[in-house]
Amino acid sequence: MSHVTHLPIAIVGGGLGGLILARILHINGVHTVVFESDVSSSVRSQGGMLDLHENNGQLALKEAGLFEKFLEIIRPGAQAYRVLNKHGQLLTEAPDDGSLQRPEVKRSELRQILLDSLPEETLKWGFKLKEVSSVGSGKHLLTFTDGSVFTTDLVIGADGAWSKVRALVSAEKPIYSGTTYIEAYLYDVGKGHKAEARLVGNGAMYAFEPGKGIISHREPGDVIHTYVALPKTLEWVEAIKFTDAKNALSIVAEEFRDWAPELRCLITEGDVAIARPLFTLPSGFRWNHLPGVTLLGDAAHLMLPTGEGANLAMLDGCELAKIIVNHQNDLDAALIAYEESMFERSAAESKEVEPLFDILYGENAPQSFVEFMT
Repeated sequence: MSHVTHLPIAIVGGGLGGLILARILHINGVHTVVFESDVSSSVRSQGGMLDLHENNGQLALKEAGLFEKFLEIIRPGAQAYRVLNKHGQLLTEAPDDGSLQRPEVKRSELRQILLDSLPEETLKWGFKLKEVSSVGSGKHLLTFTDGSVFTTDLVIGADGAWSKVRALVSAEKPIYSGTTYIEAYLYDVGKGHKAEARLVGNGAMYAFEPGKGIISHREPGDVIHTYVALPKTLEWVEAIKFTDAKNALSIVAEEFRDWAPELRCLITEGDVAIARPLFTLPSGFRWNHLPGVTLLGDAAHLMLPTGEGANLAMLDGCELAKIIVNHQNDLDAALIAYEESMFERSAAESKEVEPLFDILYGENAPQSFVEFMT
């Protein structure tokens, strides 16, 4: 076996939840290491616009001492929205009210603030977890694909939907929801896509009909980022070669052939195509506590995307950090309390997800969404 290094706390996953956790621990003098499978922060897309909520995501940033930095990256105008029907007719719209209830930021910029707030030695890039196993007395052995091995007193799974750390506490696997999001990007829209820019406006544009929809966001850098929702089987999705973006998007656009041409152009004019099948864990998912291990974010409560996932993950990280800082003499009992609180919080949110998804894509769409927004 390779040389084994022991760590008091190991966080697997460098997303927003894991980084908030590491940041709050750091400012409270608790050393930890974050293992991230990506080789750098820029190796892949970190997602699009994200609205940070007052009651969870923003609270976590305040606890992390980064709220002022967050205010600097808020995109003015991005809370504006437009709702259209499939014929391109405007149903309702509203400007950005300038409030701080749910301001929009770019996820990658928010993540960079967190990365910049941590000592360089906290982050271990390019460490893809191969397996994690118990070595007794609440300690665990982490083995990475490059052969590196570490033991730890506490391993925290912040490693997303397909968490390997979750396997320590549960055999539950995410289940395909039946809906896939296909992402498309339009660049330099002020020059090359003026019609699409007018259609989307300065913030978000929503167009739905029962079962499907197009959601577009105006992003920094003169970009329109579009999510196309389709109720398709995994076999249908996997048969499309998304490496050939133009061909893939032409296939996707065929599913909208009776929609307005200007809406279809948000798909067909895209330069990048990424398929994201939506998986979920069962509503109310929980596990029996195992000493020396816990989970946060999507690893703990994977839901359909309704704008709460990242916010919940950040609050998880915040609450877990505070418990670790304040209960180091009886940490395991404190972790049980964290998990019970997190289970209740995520279960309550999960109950709201399906009704909201029905508002978006149910039989009364788009009118149901208009009524919801107004």
